[in-house]
Amino acid sequence: MTAQPTPGGVYIPRGKGPPPAGEPIGRRRAALQLGRLAVFALAVIGGLLGLGVLWIHVTSDPLIDSRAYFEAARRLNDGVALYPEGADSTAATFYRYPPLLAILLRPFANLPYHVFAIGWEVVVVASFVALLRRLGATRRTFLAVGLLGVPIGWALGIAQAHVPMTLLMAIGQPWSIALATNIKLFPVLVAVWWVGRARFQAAGALAGWLILLAGLQWLIEPDASTAYLGALSLEQAAGVRNISPFAISPILWAALAVAGAIGALFLAPTRWGWAAAVALATLASPRLLLYMLTGLLAAVREPDPPRGEGRDDLPTPDAAEVYVSSAR
Repeated sequence: MTAQPTPGGVYIPRGKGPPPAGEPIGRRRAALQLGRLAVFALAVIGGLLGLGVLWIHVTSDPLIDSRAYFEAARRLNDGVALYPEGADSTAATFYRYPPLLAILLRPFANLPYHVFAIGWEVVVVASFVALLRRLGATRRTFLAVGLLGVPIGWALGIAQAHVPMTLLMAIGQPWSIALATNIKLFPVLVAVWWVGRARFQAAGALAGWLILLAGLQWLIEPDASTAYLGALSLEQAAGVRNISPFAISPILWAALAVAGAIGALFLAPTRWGWAAAVALATLASPRLLLYMLTGLLAAVREPDPPRGEGRDDLPTPDAAEVYVSSAR
């Protein structure tokens, strides 16, 4: 291979010299910068819209979902069925969760409703603050909060249990995922991340926690625990502003859910594995309302490995190598 002298007198092998000025590197840098500005602009717009949505709900139907939790806990206190037959499953006051949350809230159901609602909203807001602390004060976190501003504003305005559930998902430990699953069922799907990384100890611990919590609920409220299995119904996905593919076609929803599970399983060993698992757990629900997209916040930061397990030894590319590769 012959060499060519550069103006500075340094010989470079033919074909290995720096690219001419203004060639692909410059265009790629400009496109990358433009993309970053676009994402930032969308995050700012989303954040402002989220504040607007929060204000609308605070002024029109403030903390409305706390009514469902209050009524559920009071029914348990009164010895009334937690899942009454013939109840409207599309109503905001319908309690569609496992009994655990209602059991935990029983002592507070003796308070006046407005006191209960304010106290529950304090829990929701504190969970959101703890979630932000968990994710860290990074550019990625702020962009994610802005992009998901509308779902977050909605969830906070109606005092939705989805916010504490998202915190539990972000913690990402077997016990926290088990608790999140007992708020809403689909967080259990993040287990594909552990399975895909061959962390069978963590997956087994999750199964153990789920069995333990199910047993405790059955011991405390056997009738409600049994009735919950009968209350599960796809009819809850009808009559609401459902953005799930299930609203278009149950077959399409099932196909996409299976494809998402397979994709998350294959991506598990990569840096995108946790985000894929969280996306699966968030988007797989056949009853997907816009505020439920708040759960995607848990994807911002990969959780710490469960106790007794070290981090995966995934290769970390050298910074210079990444730069050179991106320039090719």
